[in-house]
Amino acid sequence: MDPPTSNSHPQSTIFMKTLFDKVKPARNPGFCLLIPPPEKEKLGGFSEMQKQTFEASAAAAFIAKLFASVSAFKAAYAELQLAQFPYDAAAVQLSDQLLVDELKSISELKQSFLKKQIDSSPPHVTLMLAEIQEQQSLMKTYQITVRKLRMELDNMDGRVYSLRQRLDEENRKLNAVGDGSLTYSPSKLNPNGFIFVLNYCLRSVRCFAKLLIREMEKANWDVQVAAQLLHPNTIFLKRNHLVFAFESFICREIFSGFNDSPTEESLLNVENVMEFLKNSPRSSSSSYSFGKFLKCKYLDLIHPKMEFSFFGNLNQRKMVDSGEFPETEFFEAFSEMGRCVWVLKCLAFRFDDPVTAFQVRRNTRFSEVYMESVTGDVVGSDMKVAFMVVPGFKMGNTVVQSKVFLLNGGDGSPHAPPTFVR
Repeated sequence: MDPPTSNSHPQSTIFMKTLFDKVKPARNPGFCLLIPPPEKEKLGGFSEMQKQTFEASAAAAFIAKLFASVSAFKAAYAELQLAQFPYDAAAVQLSDQLLVDELKSISELKQSFLKKQIDSSPPHVTLMLAEIQEQQSLMKTYQITVRKLRMELDNMDGRVYSLRQRLDEENRKLNAVGDGSLTYSPSKLNPNGFIFVLNYCLRSVRCFAKLLIREMEKANWDVQVAAQLLHPNTIFLKRNHLVFAFESFICREIFSGFNDSPTEESLLNVENVMEFLKNSPRSSSSSYSFGKFLKCKYLDLIHPKMEFSFFGNLNQRKMVDSGEFPETEFFEAFSEMGRCVWVLKCLAFRFDDPVTAFQVRRNTRFSEVYMESVTGDVVGSDMKVAFMVVPGFKMGNTVVQSKVFLLNGGDGSPHAPPTFVR
């Protein structure tokens, strides 16, 4: 049999010649070549398998064109969002026009699909150009995202700078009250000085409360259940409010006996409590008095089961009970809190007018004279006390408000007077 010649398939030759004669440059080189599909009657020269292969390639090219159009629409929308913050009228108008163009393109693809006119010749070229356009659109979207993140970063830097300025201003206000350290000075013998030391003390209480919660979480405690056990029938709407329950427990123990006169006040000028306890002779009155205070407060505040759950042993409790002071993060945080309370206690007894601590009981109606909400919420006339977090203090005619956690509703005692701790 003679081998086939180039004239064996005249229809195929005519089709290929017609196909390449009609190839023209596309107006949008980033999308695809606008090549007319082969006429149905010209496919008659192909075998059935070749027809199926061509139709499958055309369908794949059509889907690629659709994805490319969707990616271009997303990129145009991202650019429109970026142009609005800050507002750029020209950029908004341009992005809006791009959105309209891409919607028209998608609409045309939809109509082509409904009319079953999805043929694309040659399919591999259309597919390649569609993938190129899709990658270009994705790159444009990523570039816009990077620009937005940089703008957000600049805004955050500006906010950090503003907050640092506010912090510096607040520190200057605090330093104006005293010398900025928790040591005794005659300038602190006034209500403002007492409040300054009290705020310093409350910061140490907050630090120890957070440390306590962290140890509970490490020991797989349910912190919310523990808070409910401390204050039953109290609903904590926000998780960050749970810390107030533990602060209340800590303050109740650490401030108990506040009105008892300290036997030694030389600790007023000590800045590093662990160094003081380590270097001071146990026979000295200052070391003995403050050490006894720490020992009693630690044994009352930290239950043996709690310490064993945290550390797997009772070594710290045994050391404290024997008059020693463990150099651990947990006890150092506790001793710093104890030092602050001790300094506040010593400072209170140097006032000419006696400083008296008072507490507020549950279900007492809120009074702006004696109380302050720890959550900072707007206080209404129907608010009542769920529990006291920090006791209040009275110095002559000056009242330092107690910090309380509030709940709505209830028939609390109308403006019941505070109970003074003796």
